Amino acid sequence: MSETRLLTVRDTSRAARRGARRGSGGGNVLVYGISLVVVALTLGPVVYGVLGGFRTNAQLAATPAGLPDPWVWDNYAGVLSFDSPFWRYALNSTIIALLTTAIVVLFGIMAAYPLARYQFKGREALFMVFVVGLLFPATVAAVPLFILITQNFHLGNSWWGVALPQAAFALPMTVVILRPFLMALPQELEEASMLDGTSRIGFFWRILLPLSGPGMVTVGVLAFVGSWNSYLLPLLLLQSDMKTLPLGVADFSSEHSADTAGVFAFTTLAMIPALIFFLAMQKRIVNGLQGAVKG
Repeated sequence: MSETRLLTVRDTSRAARRGARRGSGGGNVLVYGISLVVVALTLGPVVYGVLGGFRTNAQLAATPAGLPDPWVWDNYAGVLSFDSPFWRYALNSTIIALLTTAIVVLFGIMAAYPLARYQFKGREALFMVFVVGLLFPATVAAVPLFILITQNFHLGNSWWGVALPQAAFALPMTVVILRPFLMALPQELEEASMLDGTSRIGFFWRILLPLSGPGMVTVGVLAFVGSWNSYLLPLLLLQSDMKTLPLGVADFSSEHSADTAGVFAFTTLAMIPALIFFLAMQKRIVNGLQGAVKG
């Protein structure tokens, strides 16, 4: 009788495991299907633009959804030629993005450090100021920023005139990400350094900054990509030779509206640097955000 019960229990457990496998398999198929649809909708326009740059305007008019036949390299070669405005736009975007990233990382870590490691009255209220700053996009302050940058600071049509406000709008997200990351660092480490005669500033520069590398890389990459893709502030503050790549894409599209293949090529080359940079730093971004979540 006991053997019969034992066999029954085993059969029941095996059936349950088979049902769980079938259920998980069905769920996985559904998840993969939805993921493929999302990827197709996201990458479809990008792939179409990249392939469109390898076609002629006649091919695009004849078969809009076809593949290049034959493959044409003249569109990309024209954009990358020595006298092309693409390089000037790319230089402006690179310098502004680097300035923005440097300001965001430096001042973000300096603002997050006391909010994470010091105990003082009003600390949480001050942190909430940065949290509330996430609710206000740059479009809200577009007109006041234009007046402030051009008339008061006289930084209109300059790299710093765009980098400074971009960094200001990126600081709230930076502080929100870095604060829990810094709070997760052991308090004993700071106490031990104090016993060895290290000041708070010395602990900040010699110990805390090296240990905060993943979080700083995360906010740096987000600030760089955000600055590279920024359109509104450069549109308001930059003119002629100081324009960035997003503005260059708009100008090129207007000037060469009949050259659809050339516009595809210019747009593709404009998004490649930020895409490569983001993909190369993807693992570091995930590690930095995981550290912030754990904190």
